[in-house]
Amino acid sequence: MTTLVTGATGFLGNAVARALLSKGVPLKILKRVSSDTRTISDLDVPVVNGDLQDGGSLERALKGCDTLYHVAADYRLWVKNPDELYANNVAGTENIMRAAMRAGVSKIIYTSSVATIGLMNDGTSSCEDTPSNLKDMIGHYKRSKFLAEKVVDRLVAEENLPAVIVNPSTPIGPRDPKPTPTGRIIRDAANRRMPAYIDTGLNVAHVDDVATGHLLAYDKGQVGRRYILGGENQTLKEILDIVAAYCNHPPPRIRIPRAIVYPIAFASEVWAGLINGAEPQATVDGLRMAAHKMFFSSARASKELGYSARPAKIAIHDSLEWFRKMKMIG
Repeated sequence: MTTLVTGATGFLGNAVARALLSKGVPLKILKRVSSDTRTISDLDVPVVNGDLQDGGSLERALKGCDTLYHVAADYRLWVKNPDELYANNVAGTENIMRAAMRAGVSKIIYTSSVATIGLMNDGTSSCEDTPSNLKDMIGHYKRSKFLAEKVVDRLVAEENLPAVIVNPSTPIGPRDPKPTPTGRIIRDAANRRMPAYIDTGLNVAHVDDVATGHLLAYDKGQVGRRYILGGENQTLKEILDIVAAYCNHPPPRIRIPRAIVYPIAFASEVWAGLINGAEPQATVDGLRMAAHKMFFSSARASKELGYSARPAKIAIHDSLEWFRKMKMIG
């Protein structure tokens, strides 16, 4: 039987598809007609066109499949029309979960996010049981992922959906062509566009380790249970210092208060909304998120799945190597 992977034209989904292929797993890739296919051009696998809003296309894609890795997500911290995020992340998730049940899929790995998990006020690491609710979610992206995970929870409880949930932290690494919001930080720091920093933190994981964690969740994960797939907790200053050392230029030394950046972020959003619709360099929601250090523990995944992650420095270096190869940094 065959495995269907969604999101393989994107960053994390591509790593998951490659991890499956390295294990000899027969698979198909679902993509939208409009997707950029550069990251899958070297993969010798069937590619089927479909859309998370089109149930018929999902049923056709799932025909003959016994496993689904639903990695696709609309990962934008700012969007001109927020309804797009809910359509893709919430309604789209329910559509493909129901299509998988109709197709008789025996196991599903659903890629959620640590965005759905509560944060500790003292800067210590959150775990899968750290409480959160919808009102805690900052911005439409986080709210849409929180609601999407609740859809999966409900289908597991009420309709026996055979899904295991994984919650990646902040994947970094090669094959990030857009790039993702975090990849953009790495790229811009390498190009010396980040002369200062704010006091925040992220949990950094190599994208290939997170992909391996998906396969471990298939092998050992418990249906209905969620697993954080993270790496090393790093402050933004520590991340920028690693980038600066790699690029052999001085690290940023000026820490600026978030309050100073808010007017810039607001103006950037207004400009994007009125003029070009592209995601702004800084967003108000991004700054609100940065008020907390987004630190997480992967102890459950380590204990129950055998998950492990390499140091953040390696993930950042591999990301920079790929950006350099693609001529995205000088």
